[in-house]
Amino acid sequence: MPTISNKGKAMPQSPIRKLVPFAENAYKLGKTVYHLNIGQPDIKTPQVALDAVKVHSLDILAYTRSEGSEGYRTKIADYYAKNDIHINHDDIIVTTGGSEALLFAFGSIMDTDDEIIIPEPFYANYNGFSTASGVKVVPVISKIEDNFALPPIEEFEKLITPKTKAILICNPGNPTGYLYSKEEIKKLASIVKKHDLFLIADEVYREFAYDGAKHYSILQENDLDQHAIIIDSVSKRYSMCGARIGCMVSKNKEVIQTALKFAQARLSPPTLAQIASEAALATPQSYFDEVISEYVERRNTLIEELQKIDGVKVAKPKGAFYCIAELPINDADAFAQWLLEKFDVNGETVMVAPAAGFYSTPGVGLNQIRIAYVLNKESLVKAVNILKEALKVYKD
Repeated sequence: MPTISNKGKAMPQSPIRKLVPFAENAYKLGKTVYHLNIGQPDIKTPQVALDAVKVHSLDILAYTRSEGSEGYRTKIADYYAKNDIHINHDDIIVTTGGSEALLFAFGSIMDTDDEIIIPEPFYANYNGFSTASGVKVVPVISKIEDNFALPPIEEFEKLITPKTKAILICNPGNPTGYLYSKEEIKKLASIVKKHDLFLIADEVYREFAYDGAKHYSILQENDLDQHAIIIDSVSKRYSMCGARIGCMVSKNKEVIQTALKFAQARLSPPTLAQIASEAALATPQSYFDEVISEYVERRNTLIEELQKIDGVKVAKPKGAFYCIAELPINDADAFAQWLLEKFDVNGETVMVAPAAGFYSTPGVGLNQIRIAYVLNKESLVKAVNILKEALKVYKD
């Protein structure tokens, strides 16, 4: 009988999506499910992006250039310039979501069994991308007690081996909401230059920085041009997750030329989605001002409600729209499934993402969950109250 690959067997399930069948069964039973498990914003997509698709004048839905249309890439470069990131369109490859940008980056700079250092907890699919690329994740642990701040640089240096090719950060972070300071970015820049490594920054949540803090990009750092690779996406910035448009950015010409070969192999990014994404770049600042204000209120509501629950520990996010909460339980996977299968309050329950899948170190994060505060404040209050009532009766 034919067998599947060892790589296929090693591919991890998504901690975000693996509980979907249990949620669907809850729906069939007539329950309302509050989705705290996935970063799908309920914020409306900018009308300018939707209108661009409606009124396009294409007669043929043709391929675009493998690196994305020049017009779109030029406008992306203009967007970066407004954020004090100075590149040109030839430094950009448009991808099918930030996910493909990560795969292109991994494929361009790492070979099988090479190593990449990632502060954990981290976006769960980094595990999957690494497995698909034959790359080993070497985690450096950040802790909820420290609000998931960057671990000491000495901790990174201990992990560097001849196989180490890169350090990867998500800034602001998914799943923690941690926003790296300018000083922390400078420390990382120093270490990658010292050890001749790449620094990959997943900056898809760039706009979502709170409490007066400012996002500082790795491409704002001097003398890092040959080391820096940015991963970006329109998904969260414009609430356009379904567009599946992202990009990979680097001033390292050899990296971009190599990534382009991967881009050519998959032909081109989707045409209509590029039209929508290019139009979205005209979104006024007022849109972001309103969205950020809304997320700050949601964050504050969520944290305040969680802190009312005995035994719950939560880190306060500085950006993005996620937080990690530590619960007085032993197994968040079992708890999350139990919430969907066996618990409700007046026909309502919640869906959360067990946090162990956001770590690569075995046995870490087993009593933690990731919460995406992408629901309105009233729904967040209801959802946290359901969690509170569930914890009163749940037994591991």
